[in-house]
Amino acid sequence: MMSLLAEAGIAIEATEMASRLAAIRRAAGTVLIATQWGPPSGIVILHWYSTLGEAGPIALITTLLVALDDRRRGIGRLLLKAAAQVARSAGCVRLELIAASGDATLPEFCCATGFAEAGSRFVRSLRKQA
Repeated sequence: MMSLLAEAGIAIEATEMASRLAAIRRAAGTVLIATQWGPPSGIVILHWYSTLGEAGPIALITTLLVALDDRRRGIGRLLLKAAAQVARSAGCVRLELIAASGDATLPEFCCATGFAEAGSRFVRSLRKQA
């Protein structure tokens, strides 16, 4: 999985990754990994949360990665299908995906898999800036 994350520009120590994965498992969320005959070829991470505006929880995909060599083989679609099934099982009423800025292929993929653009996000750190 380290090579898959490295392709996406994410550098995490193995022990830190294990800690983060364990935290996701303890919270309202899940990690799904696509594998074939070697290292993982894709990963999707989703979380769900409740709001006052919806009758049920909203599932939020925070990570969707497919290895460069494994793209255009349906792995991303299968990961989304599996994520949607997990979200439905958790009682979620909607599936959202956070698109990383700079990924030119993701918006087209999202539209092709049934997502619609819904505005943008604003973010801010909760830690003091040095």
